[in-house]
Amino acid sequence: MRHFDVFNGDADGICALHQLRLAKPLRSSLVTGVKRDVQLLARVPVRSGISATVLDISLDVNRAALLALLAHGVEVEYFDHHYCGQIPEHPNLKAHIDAAPEICTSMLVDRHVRGEHRLWAIAGAYGDNLARAARTLAESRALTFEQGERLRELGELLNYNAYGDTEADLVIRPARLYELLRPYTDPFDFIVHEPIVRVLCDARRRDMELALKLAPQTDVASGAVYVLPDEPWARRVRGAFGNFLAASFPDRAHAVLSQRAQRDYTVSVRAPLANPYGAVDLCRRFLSGGGRAAAAGIGRLPRDRLTDFTLAFKEAFVINTPSPTASTGTLPPSVQ
Repeated sequence: MRHFDVFNGDADGICALHQLRLAKPLRSSLVTGVKRDVQLLARVPVRSGISATVLDISLDVNRAALLALLAHGVEVEYFDHHYCGQIPEHPNLKAHIDAAPEICTSMLVDRHVRGEHRLWAIAGAYGDNLARAARTLAESRALTFEQGERLRELGELLNYNAYGDTEADLVIRPARLYELLRPYTDPFDFIVHEPIVRVLCDARRRDMELALKLAPQTDVASGAVYVLPDEPWARRVRGAFGNFLAASFPDRAHAVLSQRAQRDYTVSVRAPLANPYGAVDLCRRFLSGGGRAAAAGIGRLPRDRLTDFTLAFKEAFVINTPSPTASTGTLPPSVQ
């Protein structure tokens, strides 16, 4: 029987799949792509005699493809933490779905395999900007501060690589990155021995330095909206920059928009870390919007709807005390 592993190309998707295949080795065909390429299940052929594991992409977005596979007798195991809507009841579906703000797919797989490869779950959680949850997992393994920081850096680098409108924007294709990572049981060995880690670190540093020179287009008490130029570096850094803003100013929400060649926008939204709700509700008001409570996005925002989005952003997040904007901040230690 041919098996398909379908996974988001970001840190959470890669680390979730890696844990699962370390614990349960299985030859499979890989289906993945850039972070915003979330309708991945439609790439799996609809026919009997196959099976699939799906990680870190919304069931709601992939509902039609999932129902078609189930109707043809395909067994599907589904791990995810995004908005899912109604979960289908079907004997061929094993769903491990939890949309709580402090949960990511790597943590769901960690729970499923009983913490057997938890170091990768820690990297995945850090990559998904769940620093508090990642630290809790790190404490369960009695990691030193330095070890925790190395896993944080790894998770953030894996996540940085997933952002772009196409794989041409990325430093390395997610499927290839997973193939490089797959032989390593220990993430610290991967960090030391794989040159791609340094390549990603240098690329992210350059991109972040460019992003930090920009001022927000909209800056209000509740948060800020940044519009990045139509450049590959801007599309790559969109997520890392959004996470940096969220961590720097945890009481504020942030939206980072990068311009596309089609002259519209791709949007990343981060709810305030101090109150991690509202991001997916905001993004789902727009066509191609989705995600989770704390972090969400819009795959394609038409240029003529930028004002509508800005107004909706202001309404979605309300706080009482303004904070300084990140344009006056400095690079975090990991990218200095």
